[in-house]
Amino acid sequence: MTVGRVKDSNDVPPPGMWRQLGLLALAELLAMALWFSASAVIPQLNAEWFLSGSQQAWLTMSVQLGFVCGALLLAILNLADRWPLTPLIAGSAIVGAIANAAIPALDAGPALAIFLRFVTGFVLAGVYPPGMKLVATWARRNRGLGIGLLVGALTVGSALPHLLNAIPLLGNDGMPPWRSVLYTASASAVLGAAILLLLVRPGPYLSQSAPFDWRCVPRLLGNRPVRLANFGYLGHMWELYAMWTWTPLFLISAYSRHGLSLTEARLAGFAALAAGGLGCVVAGALADRLGRTRVTIWSMAISGGCALTVGFFYQEPRLLAALCAVWGFAVVADSAQFSAAVSELADPRYVGTALTLQTSLGFLLTLVTIQIIPPLALEVGWENVFPILALGPAFGIWAMWKLRDLPEAAAMAGGNR
Repeated sequence: MTVGRVKDSNDVPPPGMWRQLGLLALAELLAMALWFSASAVIPQLNAEWFLSGSQQAWLTMSVQLGFVCGALLLAILNLADRWPLTPLIAGSAIVGAIANAAIPALDAGPALAIFLRFVTGFVLAGVYPPGMKLVATWARRNRGLGIGLLVGALTVGSALPHLLNAIPLLGNDGMPPWRSVLYTASASAVLGAAILLLLVRPGPYLSQSAPFDWRCVPRLLGNRPVRLANFGYLGHMWELYAMWTWTPLFLISAYSRHGLSLTEARLAGFAALAAGGLGCVVAGALADRLGRTRVTIWSMAISGGCALTVGFFYQEPRLLAALCAVWGFAVVADSAQFSAAVSELADPRYVGTALTLQTSLGFLLTLVTIQIIPPLALEVGWENVFPILALGPAFGIWAMWKLRDLPEAAAMAGGNR
């Protein structure tokens, strides 16, 4: 007689879990429209402000740097483990919306815009990592899928400004006013904050408020399983934001070089980023069943392969767009699983701090690859620049193989390493 596995109480989702996670994902999608709102309109800003290559890069890098500073502050002060989560996330989204809308409202020039983008990134540190902890208060057995749903929503939200920059004049190669795109992104973030405040609440697995402990960060850095999960995340982040920042412009370059529609090129850029939303959900469902390390290794192998080969399709823009969609699907599919792994391996009292520390280190690394791509493209051409991003997935694969061999890895995904 075959005896089935006894169902663990953690297998049964708490009542209302998927509704709450769906509302949280929607709110975070709307809030994260702030992230690339200025990057998406760089062509319009360049026409008005005559931006240098460095200024174009800093419109994105300032958000990354602000996020790093905000996340480090949250980690050092343990704020994600000491403050109520929904007011923290909603308040951060509202402040970010104000800073973003101030760029058109104050008729800012490049210097003020870069500063305001820094402020936007700073407060978005109160949106993303605390959102992942909020998922962990609802999901245990399905944590990979839950955080995958959240990161997928964040991915689509980050891509949203590229859609806003194309849809208003669909069928026309003209570009919408950049001020309208930024105002719309800010309104989206305010709507997300309202959903959080009115409809979202923490789940039954919310840990008690942790005391302030400045030694928490050094302990997390010294924990080998957590450190290897963070190494995997760093390899992933070496590739991710450089791909997200420059692939839409890479596609515009390829389409314009062959006389094809620039509206189609902008939609292809949106699709390349938005495909990651589906990738996060699919990878989350698989990782909960097949293992976190296995799915992250597969994802990094595919995305690294795309980084190595994407330049070969520069002369075939529509094939290039299809490959970029595959790349976009894989490049962020593993992101949620590094976060889920850290939430399972770290001290449960300081999960919010662990996630905030992880994201701050990863976003700090993105400053390197976002900055190096434009000068490399000038030297070797767009078609030859992206293989350098494959170094990150190679390092990440090594780290996850090492983590897989540790006995502590059994704590992930109910024993699915």
